[in-house]
Amino acid sequence: MPAIVALAFAARSGRAAIHEILDRILGADAGARWYVFAVGYIVVVKLAAAAAYRAITGAWPAFGKTPFYLLLVAAAFSTPFQAGEEIGWRGFALPRMAGRLGLGGAGALLGVVWALWHLPLFLLPGTDTSGQSFPMFLLSVTALSVAMAWLYGRTSGRLLPLMVMHASVNNLKDILPSTVPGASPAFAPSPSLVAWLSTAAMGIGAIFFLLRMPNAPGSGAVTIPGKPARTRPWPSRRNG
Repeated sequence: MPAIVALAFAARSGRAAIHEILDRILGADAGARWYVFAVGYIVVVKLAAAAAYRAITGAWPAFGKTPFYLLLVAAAFSTPFQAGEEIGWRGFALPRMAGRLGLGGAGALLGVVWALWHLPLFLLPGTDTSGQSFPMFLLSVTALSVAMAWLYGRTSGRLLPLMVMHASVNNLKDILPSTVPGASPAFAPSPSLVAWLSTAAMGIGAIFFLLRMPNAPGSGAVTIPGKPARTRPWPSRRNG
């Protein structure tokens, strides 16, 4: 639905606006290191959470039982399907929001919208998120959205690295599961220490990315479909 709505709005500016968004999926190569970041982000978050858990409790948390290579295969398989969200969130909405809020502010606000879009799944029985903490999800998705905004800036708005990152987070997070099935009402705090530590690691990362958000000409262009491409200096305390 995010992609359908985004393309419908873009169509109001003509076909070129639609092509501009779609071309950013398989446009110029973003560079291998950014794909490594896209895949490795959640792995680092989970390993940091595991190390913190060990330091606090004296024992290792329960790691997932699915082999890592199968999780990688699942992430690769699901990557194309992430276009259904990423065309809308970071193909259409993020560049427009960044023009007003800066890339960091836009990433954070978009994270809130992104989380709220998933809220009905927390209220419906039988879903993967049934019985999970929505406030914890809101915090983690907002932090993730900031990290993805940083990647967006570093790759000049390429969507394929973001799709890879989205798919990797969805699948590789299970190397260290955070959920406790049926544990709490949707708006209650999470009872999972792993969830708290994972979210804290993502929050620390978000602060880092906000401080290093691209702001120099050439470090990321704010491209508005249907309008001439332009580069806007994004507010930041430092030049990334």
